[in-house]
Amino acid sequence: MSAIFIKELSGFFSSLVAYIAIGLFLLMTGLFLWVFPDSSILENGYASLDSLFAIVPYLFMFLIPAITMRSFAEERKDGTFELLVTRPVSDGQIIAGKFFACFALVLFSLFLTLIYYFTTSELSIPSGNIDSGAITGSYIGLLLLGGSFVAIGIFASSLSNNQIISFAISVFLCFFAFSGFDSLSQLISLQFVDTLVSAIGINDHYQSIGRGVLDSRDLFYFLSFTSLFLMLTKTVLGARKW
Repeated sequence: MSAIFIKELSGFFSSLVAYIAIGLFLLMTGLFLWVFPDSSILENGYASLDSLFAIVPYLFMFLIPAITMRSFAEERKDGTFELLVTRPVSDGQIIAGKFFACFALVLFSLFLTLIYYFTTSELSIPSGNIDSGAITGSYIGLLLLGGSFVAIGIFASSLSNNQIISFAISVFLCFFAFSGFDSLSQLISLQFVDTLVSAIGINDHYQSIGRGVLDSRDLFYFLSFTSLFLMLTKTVLGARKW
């Protein structure tokens, strides 16, 4: 698994995909946080990163599929997938190696955004007057969200040998998982069913963690969601291996 992990990471950084995806991600977060007047910290006058945590999930819907689309689609297109599955590694180890490689890039992207936290903290009056607890919770929420989107992206990549198709499927699934259930809940008038449908979606649990409260139910939800799509990927690989 470690060999696959290293191979995937080196593959990302030997191409322009990782540099372009991460560069665009940082550019867009910087524009929303400092330039665009509706979400700019300088315009609002408050030492808060709420606008960052509000926009990043939607940027993840494009960043993460761009990273994961090559995971299995490229292997199938180049004809190296058959060689990979004949190695003495299980499907689970192959999936795990690719998952953690993609997740490492997501983690690296989020790590680079910490400059916004330190900058905002220094600009606040007095210096350091910022809600670090809520920000920590929001970053944990983004990590869990990123893991879920990576699992979706790898699953989408296993469905096709065309990277563009895998990218499109992944974007759709990420968007629906994050916002689709909220839209469905608004169409339902029964309050109990409305709440239940909304709780199935990712956004409800992401917002809960973003408030700085780490509920075991939210952690269990994200871990279960990620495991579900990794298991679906294993099922697809098992059915199409030969």
